[in-house]
Amino acid sequence: MKHLKLLSLGLLTGLLSVSCHSHTTQISDSGSGSFKSYFENVPFEMKVLERPEFPNRIANILDYGAVNNGITLNTEAINRAIQDIAQKGGGTVVIPEGIWNTGPITLMDNINLHAEANSLIIFDPNPELYPIIETSFEGLNTRRSTSPINAKGATNIAITGKGVFDGSGDAWRFVKKGKLTSSQWNALVASGGILNEKKDTWYPSEQSMLGHKISDSFNNPQNLKEDAEWEAIHHWLRPVLLSFVKCKGVFLEGVTFRNSPAWCLHPLSCEDVILSDLKIFNPWYSQNGDGLDLESCKNALIVNCLFDVGDDAMCIKSGKDKDGRDRNEPCENVILKNNVVLHGHGGFVVGSEMSGGVKNIHVADCLFLGTDVGLRFKSTRGRGGVVENIWIENINMVDIPTEPLLFDLFYSGKSAMEDLEEGREANFDLPPVTEETPSFRNIFIKDVKCKGARRAMFFNGLPEMKIQNIQVENAIITSRFGAELVHASGVILKNVQILPEEGPKVKIQYSNDVTIEGEKLPDSEKTAIEIK
Repeated sequence: MKHLKLLSLGLLTGLLSVSCHSHTTQISDSGSGSFKSYFENVPFEMKVLERPEFPNRIANILDYGAVNNGITLNTEAINRAIQDIAQKGGGTVVIPEGIWNTGPITLMDNINLHAEANSLIIFDPNPELYPIIETSFEGLNTRRSTSPINAKGATNIAITGKGVFDGSGDAWRFVKKGKLTSSQWNALVASGGILNEKKDTWYPSEQSMLGHKISDSFNNPQNLKEDAEWEAIHHWLRPVLLSFVKCKGVFLEGVTFRNSPAWCLHPLSCEDVILSDLKIFNPWYSQNGDGLDLESCKNALIVNCLFDVGDDAMCIKSGKDKDGRDRNEPCENVILKNNVVLHGHGGFVVGSEMSGGVKNIHVADCLFLGTDVGLRFKSTRGRGGVVENIWIENINMVDIPTEPLLFDLFYSGKSAMEDLEEGREANFDLPPVTEETPSFRNIFIKDVKCKGARRAMFFNGLPEMKIQNIQVENAIITSRFGAELVHASGVILKNVQILPEEGPKVKIQYSNDVTIEGEKLPDSEKTAIEIK
């Protein structure tokens, strides 16, 4: 195997060929040591996740005919290497340095896909290489194109190393004119593609624009029954870059994921997930360019990752509306620690697809630099589901254009109060509480600093299901406007310094059982209570 290269820091020391040794070795090239310290003092019971082990077998994709010229399509060679090692009981598949053009890669049991430093894996932008499959996207059962990196029902799988995985997302995504400068927009239009009638949205193809129209401006088409109908909008069905479904023992470390057609990383209904030292990049103009969407997963650790994305950065989900409630799989037992977000719609986010519930989440020691929102909780009527037992501490933020702390139960809509404030007719009809009513409760936040925001906090609960039992302790926030609490119950602010440029520090309306600095305030209804 003349092409075989040793992995850095001795991962494969002494392994000179594909072998069938039964003993195992630990991954150690991208990181080392135990993750046990991250599980200390976690405020809920959770199993300790450990670095996985793989058999001492390796395969270098060069030995399966792969060519690193950036032109040759290497889909077959890479997947044959994975299948070969998997059939022997598992091991490591090496992608050496170079530029590798490929279609979708499918991981199998006991496979560590290791991308060496200076390796760039580019997923070919031809939609025909990614067949349409039954899957879930944005919390709904639907069809999408096959994800460039995928696994279903696999056990003990990993992607490690220092390489870069590029999803060629610019060939898939539509782009809104308002998100680009004039010169960027002109260059995009000149590159090809097609404009809508208003000439304010660019699509990469007629298929893509047709899909947008059929979907009524949403991402998931409705009421399509025939395969031919789906194929007619194939280019619209943008895949997530990495889709792992019902996998157990997922380990991602050291690599970079960038330029995804839609969401970047999407573990769905997985168990025992570790994401460590990753870099996750999507252009800031990318539609649905989320970094991580951890959906209906149990036992997950996300640490030391860097995000710079076009939508929410670290997002916790559990399905949407009836599809999510029928799946009935909460996202639970999750630790997110020592992560940095450079750009995103939200730094840490729960929702809006949370119909299966979210519980036992610990977020600590994170830095958000200019994210649209800092800590973002969002849902709306129709979702159902309960979000509870969330612990957040030691979060630093700067230059937040909206709120460092947001609870919005009118996501993609406006509450009656907001309608009134903006001069529209308000609807105060109170719907009954049903399985479709979302609930957010028992959320504890402490040691938060934010330098520069528009509004210090905004709690925008449902009148029929208020945001309940939210405690904020040891916080200092400089902002243009103070905090606003609407339809909230059991809020405690302790040692919270809000320093607005104008207006009151806190405004409270339609809320009860609110305590600020040890003083319990009277319940508020139509007439707001202001703390100056």
